[in-house]
Amino acid sequence: MRKEECFYLGKIAKKFSFKGEVLVYLDTDEPDLYENMESVFVEFNNNLVPFFIENSSLHKNDFLRVRFEDVNNEEEADRLLGCAIYLPLKLLPKLTGNKFYFHEVIGFEIEDKRLGVFGIIQSVNDSSAQPLFEVLNGEVELLIPMIDAFLVKIDRPNKKVIMDLPEGLVEMYL
Repeated sequence: MRKEECFYLGKIAKKFSFKGEVLVYLDTDEPDLYENMESVFVEFNNNLVPFFIENSSLHKNDFLRVRFEDVNNEEEADRLLGCAIYLPLKLLPKLTGNKFYFHEVIGFEIEDKRLGVFGIIQSVNDSSAQPLFEVLNGEVELLIPMIDAFLVKIDRPNKKVIMDLPEGLVEMYL
């Protein structure tokens, strides 16, 4: 399985028991959707390796307590600490309306109600307090805040994100 065919679910945060159990931090708003998985992909040296789950249960809201097959002690669990967990894209729940996954809108045109189409979404920067669309307009990169009040519509059939942006936001870049 290639990383491009998967989505990031979380990270193995810490050991839970001397029997090799670990706690996986789930980077999701709905952790209960992932409580009864059969397997996950664990990232080792930029490769995704399948790991089968013997049992799992939710632990304190955002964590999943996991017992992987063939991980039977603390030393084996130590090797997994800090590793990212991935699942195939086909397992993502479908979103409708104005809800979207960041990877889903890459390549979409971005349109302002007032100015029309002004670029193509290249990526989403979610490392800051406010996620930003990174938009390319020719050679110019624009950073557009992903604020619900600005978002008018996600037009999936036409691959467009339609926004109502404050006057001057786009113009300051161009």
